[in-house]
Amino acid sequence: MRPLLYLDVDGPLNPYAAKPERRPDGYTTHRMKPEGWLARHRDTPAPRVRPLRVWLHPGHGSRLRELAERYELVWATTWGAEANTFIGPVLGLPELPVVEWPGTDGDGGRPDGTFWKTGPLVAYARGRPFAWVDDELGPADRDFVAARHDAPALLHRVDARLGLREPDFAALDAFAAEVRR
Repeated sequence: MRPLLYLDVDGPLNPYAAKPERRPDGYTTHRMKPEGWLARHRDTPAPRVRPLRVWLHPGHGSRLRELAERYELVWATTWGAEANTFIGPVLGLPELPVVEWPGTDGDGGRPDGTFWKTGPLVAYARGRPFAWVDDELGPADRDFVAARHDAPALLHRVDARLGLREPDFAALDAFAAEVRR
């Protein structure tokens, strides 16, 4: 069975933290109005809501499709199923499974410093090996996974100003090869 690859959108695929005038090389600008974005602006009529600026790298699609030969790709993002509607088609990805986030508004963490996504992702894995790319990972998440997940896991933090880069893909390639041994 292939390991899971949990994909966050904002940070790894959309380097949202880069300064607006400093779009990273190779990225293209897209304007999107997902339902989640419109819900944040519920006091404004939808036609008047400014679209969300999303930067995506066309090369990420082919790289992720290559990884899909060794991983089962899964959206692990606050975009939820809208990642299949807005992000996947731009990158040329098929519809992917989505981790649902029960009982969270997508903000904050746990009192122990663990990111709010960590527990649900360990539960979703059900003992399978997994890699996870996100911009909000820290030592508490690694400790949480090590204590509660017996299979191999790679928690790979991505700089939200740069997005996924070749060294990040190399780390994912190496982890997939290691798990297959």
